[in-house]
Amino acid sequence: MASTASAIDARGVSKVFKGAGQDEVRALDNVSVSIRENEFFTLLGPSGCGKTTLLRLIAGFDFPTDGEILLHGENIALLPPYKRPVNTVFQNYALFPHMTVGQNIAFGLEMLGKPKDETSQRVTEMLKLVRMEDLRDRRTSQISGGQQQRVALARALAPRPRVLLLDEPLSALDYKLRKDMQIELKRLQHDTGITFIFVTHDQEEALTMSDRIAVMSKGNILQIGSPHDIYVRPVDHFVANFIGETNFLKGRVKTKKAGKVTLEMSAGGTLVADIPESGVSDGDVSVVVRPENAVLVAPSKGDFRGTVENIVYFGTDTHVHLRLDDGAPFIVRQQNAAGDSVEVKRGDKPGISIAAGTPRILKD
Repeated sequence: MASTASAIDARGVSKVFKGAGQDEVRALDNVSVSIRENEFFTLLGPSGCGKTTLLRLIAGFDFPTDGEILLHGENIALLPPYKRPVNTVFQNYALFPHMTVGQNIAFGLEMLGKPKDETSQRVTEMLKLVRMEDLRDRRTSQISGGQQQRVALARALAPRPRVLLLDEPLSALDYKLRKDMQIELKRLQHDTGITFIFVTHDQEEALTMSDRIAVMSKGNILQIGSPHDIYVRPVDHFVANFIGETNFLKGRVKTKKAGKVTLEMSAGGTLVADIPESGVSDGDVSVVVRPENAVLVAPSKGDFRGTVENIVYFGTDTHVHLRLDDGAPFIVRQQNAAGDSVEVKRGDKPGISIAAGTPRILKD
């Protein structure tokens, strides 16, 4: 379980890269974040958002233009990588194909000058941790991609780093193996108690493994919170759109009372939502409704109505794509459990009912 003490503190960190001529690229713009001890922390965002740049600054592969990076209170922003008690697992694993699994895991310990007996014992511990005891003497060129990823993890964990950095290490794996390794990574983090900082653009990976997530865009952190908070209470349009499927609706404030606001929706009808911490102004607002918080009902019922345009079957659930009366697209996610779904076909005009307490108003 994550501690309340900080493992990594980034304070006002900026990184500017010089481009051609006088052009500059501001990869990070005054970013501050505190990452706790024993925490699985994920930097999530699209390509070019700055997440890998921040990881490289923590690792020491680049240095910040401005700001401080502290490891347990010590400023490490200008220390070279080999002087930081931090290890990195890269996307391509960077294993030595001519070496065995055991030799790959031992390599870093040997470079640190550890005694042979201690190195051998630590390799045995790491093989047990990643459940690869039987492959100690197999060359890494003769094992699967998932097994190579485990070797890379074991090699990075062997020197007992205080922080482990993971730069999209699952991206090269197939879907089934990637799902298995998500669970395995979380187990390893729990078993070792080491702070994991994980970089990904895959929101499902972030939701599955993380204690907390920082959503990044254009060199800034937009929101930090637990997977539940990020998903259920996104602070703005970008976060809501990037994490999971989302319906965006337009409404106008009608009344405010006791922390609630009643909204007249442009699609018809009214919805009640909590007033966000940032407050809500009078006038037009944007509202988020997740597809699983909407159900199809009889045309004469519900909060508003839509026309069915497409039906997509996913096995466990079915996504019904509709067009609301104001022209906005809307998705309803129905579980395919017996008796739980309303049968519709293209062209039908069912009512849509929104679960109480689930609409969220986005800040301006």
